[in-house]
Amino acid sequence: MPYGFLDIAITPSVRAAQAQMDSEHLWQDFKGHREFNRFTQAEAHFIAQRDSFYMATVSESGWPYVQHRGGPAGFLRVLDEQRLACADFRGNKQYISLGNLAANDRASLFLMDYAGRQRLKIYARVEVVDLANAPDLAAELSHPEYKAKVERAFVFHLEAFDWNCPQHITPRFTLAQIEEGLGAMRDRIVKLEAENTALRVRLEPGEV
Repeated sequence: MPYGFLDIAITPSVRAAQAQMDSEHLWQDFKGHREFNRFTQAEAHFIAQRDSFYMATVSESGWPYVQHRGGPAGFLRVLDEQRLACADFRGNKQYISLGNLAANDRASLFLMDYAGRQRLKIYARVEVVDLANAPDLAAELSHPEYKAKVERAFVFHLEAFDWNCPQHITPRFTLAQIEEGLGAMRDRIVKLEAENTALRVRLEPGEV
């Protein structure tokens, strides 16, 4: 069965490197089951929780450029099984990714969940959309509470995706995740203090 992500990633030079490192046999005749060209509920759920991702494009000179993109959790949306989209918020006005995509619409996305030690990698072709001409998409990507200038939208047409192993991912937590954990701890402390007070009230004087 084809292994979609590696069908794209493995070029003759990659195959040569695998042969040199004696790992070519691992991927030559892959026998497992890999759904790679349609997002499932697992990917949709994972993507909806992300508040950032990394996007790599390639310039006309052949140099790769990796850009960090962030926003409110869920700003990268699954439109359907084969499309993602996000608002392109104004940044430093260098427009390197935008210029690269005008010459080559291929991109590689890397989505990280440091706390859960998971990572999702995606190959896609990118469509740059003027939201003035796409009101329905503009409404779907809208985040009124996020005070950033939206300049356009990127629609990612899925070519292949794959999950990476958790090896070497150091767990890191966002402020919101820390506050959520502390909130549960605080609630537990309040409950224990109330139970302790109730026990003291029931005790006779001199028994405390």
